[in-house]
Amino acid sequence: MEVEVVVAHSERATLRVGNVFLKVDSDPANADVEVEAMALAPVPTPEVLWRKPPVLALAALRGTELARLGEPSTASPAAWAAAGAAARMLHDAPLPPWRSRKLDDVASDLDGECEWLVAAGVLPADLVTRNRRIAEAALRPWTPVFMHGDLQVAHVFLDDDEVTGVLDWSEAGQGDALFDLAVLTLGHEQHLGDVVAGYGADVDLEVIHGWWSLRSLRAIRWLIEHGFDPFAPGCEVDVLRARM
Repeated sequence: MEVEVVVAHSERATLRVGNVFLKVDSDPANADVEVEAMALAPVPTPEVLWRKPPVLALAALRGTELARLGEPSTASPAAWAAAGAAARMLHDAPLPPWRSRKLDDVASDLDGECEWLVAAGVLPADLVTRNRRIAEAALRPWTPVFMHGDLQVAHVFLDDDEVTGVLDWSEAGQGDALFDLAVLTLGHEQHLGDVVAGYGADVDLEVIHGWWSLRSLRAIRWLIEHGFDPFAPGCEVDVLRARM
């Protein structure tokens, strides 16, 4: 049976073996959050087959990913709207009893990452400064919702424009609804309108733009250090350049 490496870096790895995903995580607390969040979430999630730390086995989901960062999406507007509707269903659910670690100390982390990007010569200062200013829109009080925390397009599976499951819940918790919507549309800005239509509520687009900048600025060093390429077409650096 073929073993496919879905993602792998020094902190965690995900393998696909037939119809089973095996997630190996250096921090068992991540699996604790994932299992509990999937049990509470009102949207489809993978079936937990078994768990033997540090390994979590999940059943494969039916359908295909909504899209991938850096690649054009072939999904229909209805599929993007369905993803927005699933996000709204999650955000309307009762809060989980824990905060998401994803948004802790976000402002101080952002300043440190911006300083590093310029000092290390990774990005020009004007690009960082412009996006740091845009990111300010996201740094405002919000009413906590049940947040997925990493709702990127590759984590949403659909079949015939119906959401069949949402993956990777280790960052879930109480957080900002617009963070989820920003992550879902990062690098696929042309589909924001479809997502908002499916979400069915007023959305502050300036805050979405702020989260696009903020998430990209914070992610670049981690991506480089873990073997990913934020300079690839359509990825984080292009997201920042689009704000200029």
